[in-house]
Amino acid sequence: MNNSMRIWKWAGIGAVAIVAIGAAGLAFVYSGVYDVAADVPHTRLVYWLLDTARDRSVAVHAQAVQVPGDLASPARISAGADLYGEMCSGCHLAPGMQKTEISRGLYPAAPELAPGTDLTPAEEFWIIKHGIKMTGMAAWGKTHNDTLIWDMVAFLQKLPSLSPDTYKALVKSAPADHDEMMKMQDHDHG
Repeated sequence: MNNSMRIWKWAGIGAVAIVAIGAAGLAFVYSGVYDVAADVPHTRLVYWLLDTARDRSVAVHAQAVQVPGDLASPARISAGADLYGEMCSGCHLAPGMQKTEISRGLYPAAPELAPGTDLTPAEEFWIIKHGIKMTGMAAWGKTHNDTLIWDMVAFLQKLPSLSPDTYKALVKSAPADHDEMMKMQDHDHG
């Protein structure tokens, strides 16, 4: 048998193997045996695959995000505090906050953000704007403009340094409530 015939033979075997693996994968999916219930954890392999795919996707897509230079602005942080208290704390909690009914029921669990994360501001912005499939993380960019999302990111940068009392005071002293911010956003786009 010459080299050309060997190459074709192995290519044919490879093609058959790929088709067989694909058919087995489809049979597995359509069998419904994999439990997708939120109260049953993924297998380690599935969790690793989903976790890795999520982390890599966020990192790659966030590379194009341009971070504004004013994230330490007290006005941004204050506006973000109101948004976080209204929209995020139910799942991601806040300093000194006990787990909520919704935070206990999410799988995968929403990360608690008060201790901080290893995400860059660009990655935080991308996640808030676009959400994460199959996690319960909403795509807030459908209802909130980039300015409001950057306000949330500014607040997330400050959050790890806040005590429970400082957090509550910051949310309480925010200049506008969430509904008012949304009206201003609608006016800006109207």
